[in-house]
Amino acid sequence: MFFWPNLRRRLAFLHTLVILAFLLAPLVIMVPISLTSGTMLTLPVPGWSLHWYEVIFTDSRWTVALVNSLIVGVAATALATALGTLAAIGLSWGRFPGQQTMLAIISLPLVLPIVILGVACFSFYASVGLIGSRLSLILAHAGLAAPVVVTTVLASLKGFDRNLMRAGASLGAGPLMSFRRILVPLVAPGILTGALIAFLVSFDEVVIASFITSTEHRTLPRQIFSGVRESISPAIAAAAIVLVLISGILLAFTSYIERRARAHKAGGK
Repeated sequence: MFFWPNLRRRLAFLHTLVILAFLLAPLVIMVPISLTSGTMLTLPVPGWSLHWYEVIFTDSRWTVALVNSLIVGVAATALATALGTLAAIGLSWGRFPGQQTMLAIISLPLVLPIVILGVACFSFYASVGLIGSRLSLILAHAGLAAPVVVTTVLASLKGFDRNLMRAGASLGAGPLMSFRRILVPLVAPGILTGALIAFLVSFDEVVIASFITSTEHRTLPRQIFSGVRESISPAIAAAAIVLVLISGILLAFTSYIERRARAHKAGGK
């Protein structure tokens, strides 16, 4: 009687393990390669060394790429968070024709192939003379990440009681003060989650960066991609591990914020 349900659970568990193994296998292989004392991407490794991590943090090609990624990521995140938060508030509270159409248009970067976005960005920024600049990449990444912020802030606003804003106004708080002292603190988990994911979108993006950036402003993902084509070395594996670690830490922090927000809402109820 209980045989089939148990079999289904075991098969589902086995299926999950197979998918996880498939997804994590490249990362598991990259770890020993990044720690090799050799000069080739080969297994088994001839010895163990942190030399290639030292290269990542001392070689100007890699350090410049890492700094560019951080600068672009922070700037794009700030811009995407500001624009995405305001857009989410307008879409959530506004009542105007074409509201759903506007939301669909804002969400287009999430569904369009990234290559199409890269070609569009190249054509536009070339026409206005910004091609090859850091500013063009910041604007492009902000546009790519803003829909993520809109999505997370909209989710937070669904549980927001607008009577709190009316109560603040009745006590003499102006619109700006109500926004800063009432709205922002209550939807802060959604804003912060959106900002962290926006940073990850920018930090990991390579296709648009390959279209519109110059060698001077290349990012870490583009440097990895270029390294694969130009000179295969374990430094590529070390850079990939650094990229994964930064992304993993931010994703874990994002998950922690979401759990705290859910627990706070459940406690409030």
